[in-house]
Amino acid sequence: MKLKEITNDEFTKYANSFPTKSVFQTTGYAFTMNKQYFDSVFLGLYDDNEQIKAASLILISSTKGFKYAYAPRGFLIDYTDKDLLKEFTVQIKKFLSRNDIIAIKINPLVIRNIYDYKSNLIATNNKHEEILNNLKSLGYNHTGFNNYFENVRPRFEAIVDLTPDIEKLFMSCKKSLRTRVRRAHLNGINIHRGDDKYIKYLYEQLKTTYPRGLKYFQDSYEFYGLNNLIDFYYAKIETTTFLKQSQKMYEDQEQIVNDLSNDIIVEAKNDSSKKLSMKLEADNLLASYKNQLLKATELLKEFPDGIITACALVIKNGDEAYILIDSRDLKYSSFNSKHILIWRLMESYAKQGYKKLNLGGVSNVKQKPNKYQGLNDFKCQFNPKIYEYLGDFELVAIKSLHLMYKALK
Repeated sequence: MKLKEITNDEFTKYANSFPTKSVFQTTGYAFTMNKQYFDSVFLGLYDDNEQIKAASLILISSTKGFKYAYAPRGFLIDYTDKDLLKEFTVQIKKFLSRNDIIAIKINPLVIRNIYDYKSNLIATNNKHEEILNNLKSLGYNHTGFNNYFENVRPRFEAIVDLTPDIEKLFMSCKKSLRTRVRRAHLNGINIHRGDDKYIKYLYEQLKTTYPRGLKYFQDSYEFYGLNNLIDFYYAKIETTTFLKQSQKMYEDQEQIVNDLSNDIIVEAKNDSSKKLSMKLEADNLLASYKNQLLKATELLKEFPDGIITACALVIKNGDEAYILIDSRDLKYSSFNSKHILIWRLMESYAKQGYKKLNLGGVSNVKQKPNKYQGLNDFKCQFNPKIYEYLGDFELVAIKSLHLMYKALK
């Protein structure tokens, strides 16, 4: 067998034919990371019949004179075929050494376990230990079964099954989520599809928490967009609708309060403690609606064209839609914009025939206590399955330089 550099089209054709693939094993991701100061190369392992048997995108970074490689989501290879894996590993190490690259990191898309949203184990890959041992025996150093986000890519992902019909899909979500979605709709939250001009809103909502800058999002949109593989959606408070709805809620509640007041007067000679209690609750709700009405009036004056409150970049890959990044404006979190945005994405991609919506990374759902419990709880409202992968591995090609590199780090 022979390892060769292959073209973008050759890699894409092979990747599209591979049963398990990631949005990070694409030309779009390679081009995006080129703009983030990574070099990239596509490699294919050919057999004697000139057929590709394995392939990989390789990203190469340079830090203080040391070159280091990374294969996002691992190689496109059958990890259960130890002979093939061994041959590919030998060839990769030769490639790394020839190019003065000290090591390569991979995080294979190999499932270890699958859990339901309540963290109950529902499936196990009975080949995962065999694959883990194969990799270790070939010199790959396993960095461990991390619980959080210590490595390059999350070890756990939340993935929603989009194959049920829309009504069943909605009813499979938690009841509290369904209530938030309905309320967001009533309060004038609409979902729109945007273009690159709107990406600045995503960045503004993320800039204090996400390590990459605006250009990363713009480049992702440009390069995945070359093959129409990326969508940008945003949630917007339609302030005119919000004011109208707030006015109606206030007027309806005001009528309820007036009716209760009249009932209490009529029943003054009887025991009206129950009605008095109802009147007190109704008064409190009326005060709340009055505050909402005042807020809605102020928002319409300040933002007559509406307010963008949540955003999402979604990459399409095979039968899966993958949320690359999403955001929300915390000042308007009470509007539940992100809840309705994710639901509308589920609804839209299900109608388009996609089978899965990948909500992205979560922490270990079995870890208690969990410092990312809020993140887990939010994503688990949408009834996803939680996929656990093997984690990160490092393969060293030049030991002497690798020791120096580790000492410097």
